[in-house]
Amino acid sequence: MAFQTTIEPSGHSFPIEPNETVLEAAIRHGYTLPYSCRDGVCGTCKGKVLQGQVDYGKHQDSTLTDIEKTAGMALFCCAKPLSDLIIECREVNAISDIPVKTMPCRVQEMHRPAPDVMVLSLKLPANERLQFMAGQYIDILLKDQKERSFSLANAPHNDEFLELHIRNIAGGEFTRHVFESLKLRDILRFRGPLGTFFLREDTDKPIIFVASGTGFAPIKAIIEHALFIGMERPMHFYWGARKLADLYMLDKVREWESRGIHFTPVLSEPLPEDDWKGRTGFVHNAVLDDYSDLSGHEVYACGSPVVVEASQRDFTNLRKLPNESFYSDAFTFAPKD
Repeated sequence: MAFQTTIEPSGHSFPIEPNETVLEAAIRHGYTLPYSCRDGVCGTCKGKVLQGQVDYGKHQDSTLTDIEKTAGMALFCCAKPLSDLIIECREVNAISDIPVKTMPCRVQEMHRPAPDVMVLSLKLPANERLQFMAGQYIDILLKDQKERSFSLANAPHNDEFLELHIRNIAGGEFTRHVFESLKLRDILRFRGPLGTFFLREDTDKPIIFVASGTGFAPIKAIIEHALFIGMERPMHFYWGARKLADLYMLDKVREWESRGIHFTPVLSEPLPEDDWKGRTGFVHNAVLDDYSDLSGHEVYACGSPVVVEASQRDFTNLRKLPNESFYSDAFTFAPKD
């Protein structure tokens, strides 16, 4: 039997299963509470139980003392409900509420879903988690003090590892390292989360996603987050690439389609062996062909600067998209501002 949890002072309320933590249930229903380790160690998620009882779960005694428990405090990454709850804690409502950290990480997995794309899974130190919003990015810190920016491809609820999609860019020093010499268990350092490219949840407008190449990564994170929280807004995902092999992880996209996401792939230079019967040309032109009026939509565009710039220019000038409803992240091969 599910219990009901209410957050004060916001008044937000959501159901919680007996076997899930308060933090897990809050994230599942679209409410983000502060957290870091998710393992009862750091104390970031500490809040007050105003009404009801919880199982405090496994945690370090120094992080939540018996005196604090008597005062009604709990660690919401560990606490599970024994009754309906009213809790008091701060909610994360903007990226300014999320601390930017500099942390080490270890390469946990490496695989190539396409010949020139490497997917890295990065493991954080024990008892550490990175709080972020779906769509944000991190800066990999290189030994020469330079930075390389990569979007997080995993959604916040799935944060055991950080997932990066890295394209092999000709002349790219770091990408050459990734494809030629990086090994499992190697240590990297990063700073994040960064960026303002994330899903706005305070509207019911239909969403159009436009991605080119590995601009798929943050779109993947946003779509998986939207599906996880049960968002019911119509969503149409356009993905542009040169050839069919560049559309990697299509099995994941097909799964989204089965859950109501409309998907339109667009190839600009399909190969004869691709036997492509789908849409061709520039990906943002496919949106122009399909939508005569975008005044009631939101657009999230990510990928090469030329795609992002053309999308903003033509969607706002030709299809009445409000400037404030266009959100973007242009991939350049240098640190982002």
